[in-house]
Formats: sequence, structure tokens, C-alpha cells
Amino acid sequence: MRMIDPHIHMQSRTTDDYRLMAAAGIAAVCEPAFWPGADRQYPESHLDYFNILTTFEPARAAKRGIRHYVFLGVNPKESENIPLAEKVLARIGPYLERPTVLGIGEIGLNKNTPNEIEMLKRQLRMAAERKVLCVIHTPHAAEKLRGTQLIADVIREVDPPRHLCVIDHCTRATIDIARATGCWTGMTIYPGKCAPEEAAGIIREYGPERMLLNSSADWEDSDPLAVVVTVGTMREMHMDDSLIEKVVWHNPIAFLGQNPKFVI
Repeated sequence: MRMIDPHIHMQSRTTDDYRLMAAAGIAAVCEPAFWPGADRQYPESHLDYFNILTTFEPARAAKRGIRHYVFLGVNPKESENIPLAEKVLARIGPYLERPTVLGIGEIGLNKNTPNEIEMLKRQLRMAAERKVLCVIHTPHAAEKLRGTQLIADVIREVDPPRHLCVIDHCTRATIDIARATGCWTGMTIYPGKCAPEEAAGIIREYGPERMLLNSSADWEDSDPLAVVVTVGTMREMHMDDSLIEKVVWHNPIAFLGQNPKFVI
């Protein structure tokens, strides 16, 4: 079965991971802009990072038979510094035009602060104005429920095209809030976010429509084959291969393919 991982941080992974993913059936990945472990101090640091994601990383993936696409933006963990974020957004335009960039992301909330909410609104408006895709990060466990509700409120206020947005890192506690917005929903198979069994159970209960699965694998404890593992879990739960294939192949193509840059 061919698969797409629509949210993974491959700059944090080794070339061996690309080889393993290709061998397992992953044909394409999308890499949203990420926090490097310490806040960047200068706008140029963000721009250099955007340059790496749009030049070196797709070439590294292509050598192993995987197509690599990107979302660019100011990650919620770095949205607290509004003056710096504004300088980045003022210069992001040319990078968004590059051939592998599908939209803006990951944006969203981390600690649910007023500054984070403000930068979420600004970047969501930017995505809506450009009519590009948008990946929205929901907070980690302690802040997730409230953060997801705040994100839903922002979506109602800004009113972006729902079919172009995915609310990511959903869990059983937040899936109803995310689905009620009309956006796509993503589930991340990652320690502390969502286990394969939880994601499979949600898909079985709610159906596959507008559902995406991803690994969000990075430099922390995570698995670049998490989507593959979840496919195995769904098969163990006797879910039909046609439903599984819709979630890990046809749905990502439907969502990402709204940007004509996406080719598979």
C-alpha cells in the first residue's frame, strides 16, 4: 500500500529514515516549519531555514525516491515574539512562491497566549488571502482542549476556506471540536499525542472523510514509520483496506492536491 505522511519534520531525521520510509511504501512527505529546540534570534535565521527546506531537503528526499513538500510560517512556539515574527512574515513572500511550498504552517497555539492567538490570526489571514493550504497546530496535552476551542473560535472569526485548512494533532478529546469547524482533521501518531489504537478507533467511529494520519516525527522520541504502524493496527482491527487506503493515500492527495504544485 502506498502512503503519504502529510506532517513530518525530516530535517530532524537521518537519510536512513528516508530509505526505510521509501521501502515501507511512503511516496511523499510534507514538512511544516518547525521549532529548532531554541528560539531563533533573528529573522534571517528563519529565512535560512526556509531556504534549506525548499532546496536541500527535497533533493535529499528525491535521491531516495520520495517527493518532499513544505509548509512555511512562524511556528506557534516562536509566535510569542511578535516583532520578530512580523519581520519574518514581511519577507516570507518569495519563499512561498517556491515550487515545493504548498502553503502556510505549521501555525496555531502552544501555550494559548494572546500573542500566539494574534499571530495565528495574521498567518491564517495570509493563507486565506493567498488561497493556499494551512496546517494548524493544536497544543500539547495540558493546553490541548482549551487551545483547540480557541483555534475554533479564531477560525470562525477569520473565516478562511475550510477545505484548505487542517487542524492537526487531534485526539478523542478534541476531534468533535475540530470537526465542527468544517476543516480537515489530522491525527498524529506520536508519544503523548495519539496512539495507533486511538487514531484507528476514531477513524472507525467517525469514518474517513477529511481525516489525515501523520507521524510529526522530529528529534524527540518519535517514529517516521508511525503511519505504516497505524496501517498495521487498522488491519489488526479488521478495517477494510479500501478505508485504510483512503486515509493514508487518497485523502492526503485530495487535501494537498488542492495546490497544483502537489504532484504524485
